[in-house]
Amino acid sequence: MIKAEWYVDWFNSPYYHLLYNNRNEDEANLFIDNLCNKLELKTNTKIWDLACGKGRHAIALSKKGYHVIGSDLSENSILEAKKNSTKNLDFFLHDMRLPFSIKNFDAVFNLFTSLGYFKDINENFFVFKNVSDALNPNGIFVVDFFNAKKVTSSLNKKKIEQRGPISFGIEKKILNNAIVKHIEFSDNKQHFYFEESVSLLNLNDFECFAKQSGFKLLSTFGNYHLEPFDEINSDRLILIFKKI
Repeated sequence: MIKAEWYVDWFNSPYYHLLYNNRNEDEANLFIDNLCNKLELKTNTKIWDLACGKGRHAIALSKKGYHVIGSDLSENSILEAKKNSTKNLDFFLHDMRLPFSIKNFDAVFNLFTSLGYFKDINENFFVFKNVSDALNPNGIFVVDFFNAKKVTSSLNKKKIEQRGPISFGIEKKILNNAIVKHIEFSDNKQHFYFEESVSLLNLNDFECFAKQSGFKLLSTFGNYHLEPFDEINSDRLILIFKKI
């Protein structure tokens, strides 16, 4: 029996959402506001939120009047997201490495480090290719990733995250040019172990994926205020590509 990739079980687990339940909604909304203003998106713009999770960014986008499709690999996340479906917002179960059945998007957003999970780094190229195929000519692709250089230099190797009665023991290390995170905890006298692994992709990597997929890099930013990217100090690497 072939073992599923780490993200298949972990993203579908209620413990994943419990561990990351402290994500800043105000920050997410600020990012969406800044992106939409920067891109000057018209209200009838058709947007694909790729790897949407439970849909927090997709919901924010739809409230601005855009037509939004969200997709994610996690069945439980999509079931939760679908509770927010409207006439201009819908969600689908989908693996980003596979072609998407819906086309003619004006923009695709891939936010909050939702690439780089794959053992084979070249599988990220499939994502770029599928996005290109789904976009209209001159369509925009936004990628929000961590700044690999800063993450590497400031790695907090061990910590405990408390969520109610559950203590999540987290250990991080760098292995095969990836950040590997071991997560252990107990609940109801049962012990759990999960692992995350995200490739340390840098600007050159993304430019390589883009060039092979018919994209041109327009802009780079270093945080959700869309300030300039600095390889040493920026928390994020936010890239805006245009389909050519």
